[in-house]
Formats: sequence, C-alpha cells, structure tokens
Amino acid sequence: MSYLIGENLTGGYGGMDILNDLTISVDKGEIAVIVGPNGAGKSTAMKALLGMLDLREGQVLLDGKDITNLTPQARVGEGIAFVPQTHNVFTSMTVQENLEMGAFLRRDDIFETMEQIYELFPILKEKRKQAAGELSGGQRQQVAVGRAMMTRPSVLMLDEPTAGVSPIVMDELFDRIIEVKNTGVAVLMVEQNARQALDIADRGYVLVTGRNRFTDTGAALLADPEVRKSFLGG
Repeated sequence: MSYLIGENLTGGYGGMDILNDLTISVDKGEIAVIVGPNGAGKSTAMKALLGMLDLREGQVLLDGKDITNLTPQARVGEGIAFVPQTHNVFTSMTVQENLEMGAFLRRDDIFETMEQIYELFPILKEKRKQAAGELSGGQRQQVAVGRAMMTRPSVLMLDEPTAGVSPIVMDELFDRIIEVKNTGVAVLMVEQNARQALDIADRGYVLVTGRNRFTDTGAALLADPEVRKSFLGG
C-alpha cells in the first residue's frame, strides 16, 4: 500500500463533478507526477488530497489512516506540506525569515532542519539575508519548497513548481526535487511540462476530464505511443 492514497475520488465545488472515480497515490521516497490537458482536474485532484474539495465518493488514506474528514490544517499536522503555484513566499521577508515561518508551529530546535534546507538549496544559504521578493523566479520557488520542508513533512505536494521559469531553471528545480525525494519524502507534483516531469517520475498519472486516462511508471508513459501522440507532442 502506498503512503498517500486518494482512492476513487469523485466530487467538485458544488456543481458538476470535476473528479470522476479518480485514484492517485504516492509512496515515500518516490515522485508521482500528475499531467494532462488544461481543465483535466490536475490541481483539483491536489485540492481533494488536501481536504479543500467536497467529495461525494472516495477516501484519502495517509499511512493507512483515513484522513478523508480531516481539515486541511489537520492534514498539515499529519505531515502533508503544500506549495501553491503562486503567492508562495513572503516577499518582504528575508529567505531565512521565510524558512522560520515554515517552522512556526514547531516547538523544538529548528536550526538543524534549516541547515539541511541550506544543503539541499545552497543558493538559499548564500542569499539568506536577502528579501525573497528580490530573488529570481526559480530561487523563490526554492524558498517556497524550503519553507514547506521546514515542517519536516512526510508528503510534499507541489502545484506547477516550474511555471514561468526558463528551461535551465526548470532542470535545476527538478534536480532539487529529486534530492528531496532521496531524503525519503513522498513527492506529488502537478506539472504542465509533462515530458520533463515524467522523465523524473517514479509513477505518472495522465488525467482527462477528472479521470485516470493512463497510469504507469514515468518511463512507461514516455514510451507509450498514444501518450506521446496525445499529450506529449509526438
């Protein structure tokens, strides 16, 4: 059984269902990537796992525990961290202050974790006294991921982490995400850059109209002729 499972998820925002019998899962030390066309329900699936969507059917399990009825805040307390696509840093605060905010609810010594973040993201240590709003887009994303990691999560959820960055910065961010995975964290990511994301994915989900259209390893999806033709540009 995977560490985080959203099973047979069906629901929406009060009108028509956006998710239809959708199943998504990710294990510790693994990257799972959700891809698909615009309007496929990718970010909605993430919100369902976070408890931000009304489900008519289905359940969410974390390490075997049913968390379907927990609030988003309670799910964070259970070890799920989420990095939204936009507005994900405190721009007027320094890099270090952003990281400290990530540990706001902790009552233990946070500086060992902070040093681990600086090892994962060396540029953040270099710029730790600089305002986050002065950083490049890719650097701000590293701050956002670092702040989420300050909660010491077991699951890290990322919504479009490479949106608006250059291909070089995208590759660097993906390298850092692989390093996060290698620490034993379960990483679940929604990504528009499908080909590049599936290249680093242990498992991938191709969504169409809120349903599982294809589910396989990242490598198998990249090699699938139908996936390539319909979703990866040939």
